[in-house]
Amino acid sequence: MSTWSHYTFDNDAAADFAEEFLENPNEAMLYEALATAAEEEGTVVLDDAHIALAAAEIVAAVLGKPAADLPPGLLPAVVHLDADGEDLRELAEEAVQAVLDRSELQVARAAGEEYGSWQQLQQDLLARLQDNDANPNEA
Repeated sequence: MSTWSHYTFDNDAAADFAEEFLENPNEAMLYEALATAAEEEGTVVLDDAHIALAAAEIVAAVLGKPAADLPPGLLPAVVHLDADGEDLRELAEEAVQAVLDRSELQVARAAGEEYGSWQQLQQDLLARLQDNDANPNEA
């Protein structure tokens, strides 16, 4: 039976990605998942969108800003990953924005009752991915 909720890890594709990540936590897996969505020039397909959001949530956890509903086990798995990976953080932002702008998931969510809640979760994720160390006065 398929699972699908407005929460990032409450669907089969994201849950499967998280399980695979737990088996071998590494940045390369995150890069691949994020790049699939971020670099897609057309519409991001449904499963790729779910997986990109899951990967972006893991990146936020690596940055020390995990979601309250991060699946058990993921937080300890990210402790050894590079929290200073600016490229990874930026790619995660681009992937989330791609999902919001041009994905089958966005279209499906827009037709549902939980669209506002889903959008808010993604805006929260983008905020957690922001580079808080950036100096706004730098040119």
